Amino acid sequence: MTPPIIEGKKAELDGILQAAELMLVTARTAPKTGGRDDVLTLLVDGEEKEAIADEMEETTKEKEIRIYFERDAKNVRDSEAVVLVGVRGNKSYGLDCGACGYDKCSEFEKSQKKLGKYFTGPTCLFKALDLGIALGSAAKMASLLNIDNRIMVTIGTAALRLNLLPEATTIIGMPMSAKGKNIYFDRK
Repeated sequence: MTPPIIEGKKAELDGILQAAELMLVTARTAPKTGGRDDVLTLLVDGEEKEAIADEMEETTKEKEIRIYFERDAKNVRDSEAVVLVGVRGNKSYGLDCGACGYDKCSEFEKSQKKLGKYFTGPTCLFKALDLGIALGSAAKMASLLNIDNRIMVTIGTAALRLNLLPEATTIIGMPMSAKGKNIYFDRK
């Protein structure tokens, strides 16, 4: 029996989507402050990925650093998929460390949360650290699987505006690609 023929483009896309699923797993299982999990993840492709790029381009009309949103929107369009990692930064760790600007976590929890330029704040420092660790774990998985990626704040801003992770106060995006050359570096 002859083995089936699988076209390279299809296999590459399937591989990227499988890698993305593993990235979500590693983000979930990454160490968390005090073992409290407030990390959120989502894999987007197709229409949702295009909606993120559209929102990024729309954002260029109102942000003073619009060149980054335009450039990164092109990267999203040229990518096969995007991994989103967010965090419920409005939840406190309970240490009363003051890094959020409040003396006590109870004051932080009662504070008015508002959308800033890119994210909703104030944010608990420990939740932000958890987000960073989850992102690093996901990026490491992509690296191990030879999937090109880059951590982008601009994608997260668009995803937050689109309410793709409704409980998240901060989202960061990671576009994924498998081309002859990494499309996320040497950009203008």
